Formats: sequence, structure tokens, C-alpha cells
Amino acid sequence: MCEHARVFARSHDHKSVTVYDWRHYLAVIQRKPGALRNGAPFAELPPAFRTLQQRMLKTPGGDREMVEILALVLQHDEQAVLTAVELALEAGAPTKTHILNLLHRLVDGKPVDAPPVNPPNALTLTIEPRLMLSATTRCARLGRRAMRHNPAAAPSSSCCAASKCTAWRKPSAN
Repeated sequence: MCEHARVFARSHDHKSVTVYDWRHYLAVIQRKPGALRNGAPFAELPPAFRTLQQRMLKTPGGDREMVEILALVLQHDEQAVLTAVELALEAGAPTKTHILNLLHRLVDGKPVDAPPVNPPNALTLTIEPRLMLSATTRCARLGRRAMRHNPAAAPSSSCCAASKCTAWRKPSAN
């Protein structure tokens, strides 16, 4: 059974008002998810759903994933789904899987926040690691240095790793 807000603004002097309830169109967008992008009923989504929609529609398949999230309202309380979406947005991981996980935790009464992790002192770094360069980066840097001193010693474009690079060997005195 549905409830609709009554609109009394019928007059020839005023512009007519069309009232949409996005929940009534969930069956339609499950068949045609592209309607979610420009459909008039979806302009009135709650703010958390709108924010999620803007982020989801930027990814391939995001419209279909957004429809699946909206369809959760058919099986769960709308406020619980909205809370799960808000928590996922706050966490910076608004994916369908994460929202489903949060929703199930909310429904089951499990804690939503991850417990804090306190590593033992044995795992504390005593010396910060240095930035390690890949072999190709080291090779390219050596090549630029070699080019300045001896252009003939420069590596070929097929040089792939400093450990296997033969271009850095000094030219033979033959």
C-alpha cells in the first residue's frame, strides 16, 4: 500500500506541480538502469543517495550498481540503507559490496567500525626504509649520466634492467 502527499495547487493561474516518488520507479530502473541518469523521479533522492549516485555514475557499470543499491530499499528499511550509504561515503569506499557489508552489520547489530589495531613494539620501525628505484629507473638515470660523459656508452632503447644491462660496460679497447 502506498501513501502519497496530496497536491492541492490546481489552478489555471499557477504552474502545475508533478510529484514523483522515486521508490515507485525501482522496478523500471532495474530493467533500464540508464533511466537513473536523467529520470525526473530520481532528482528527489535523499542527499546521501545523490552523492553516491554522482560518484557511481563516473565508473563503468556504476548505473547498474547504483540501481542494485537503491533496490535494497525493497528488502530492508530505507533508513538502514541510507545509514549504510552514509557510512560507506565517510569511509571513502562507496561500493555495492561495502554498502551491503555495512547494511548487514547494521541489521544484525554487529559493530560497524573496525576495532583499533595496536601493533606490538617489536613491529615498530627503527630505521625508515629508503625509496627503492626500479631497475629500469636506475638504468635510465645511469644512461643520462653516461650520455653526458660519453654518448657512445649510452644504453639502447631495449635496455630493461640494470642487473642485465650490457650497455653500461665500458667499451672495449679493441
